[in-house]
Amino acid sequence: MTNKHLLIIYHSQSATTTALADAVAQGAELEKAIDTVKKLAFDSDMNDLQWADAIIFGSPENFGYMSGALKDFFDRTYHQAQPLQLSTPYALFISAGNDGTGAVREIDRILKGYPMKKIAEPIIVKGQIKEADLQACRDLGQSMACALSQGII
Repeated sequence: MTNKHLLIIYHSQSATTTALADAVAQGAELEKAIDTVKKLAFDSDMNDLQWADAIIFGSPENFGYMSGALKDFFDRTYHQAQPLQLSTPYALFISAGNDGTGAVREIDRILKGYPMKKIAEPIIVKGQIKEADLQACRDLGQSMACALSQGII
């Protein structure tokens, strides 16, 4: 039996979203039966989408929207993904200077078109990261990995 695959795709120009992505990966890696890969959005492509059994997307909130790099990833993969009807489970984490809801709303709208299945409430971290935020991200990664290993998603 081969391991299931959890992909973390994110963008960060600061240490904030990177720290959240690292925490998500740390949580996911606790589940040894899952292969976890963390990639920057600019380095991700259609091959990654086809490899993944579940995806966690991360983005800073830029002007009430997702990062340009994550949008670029969606622009590069959307039409290629259409015939595949991926239905991949996904979750989100957002590093927000405002409230993060604009980024979540627009990412969800795009992913509905792939189509992908949202399976968790987004983690929105406002302002400076606290230990509780990092723990929430570790929990998200571990929960997704555990659900994959148990065949729940």
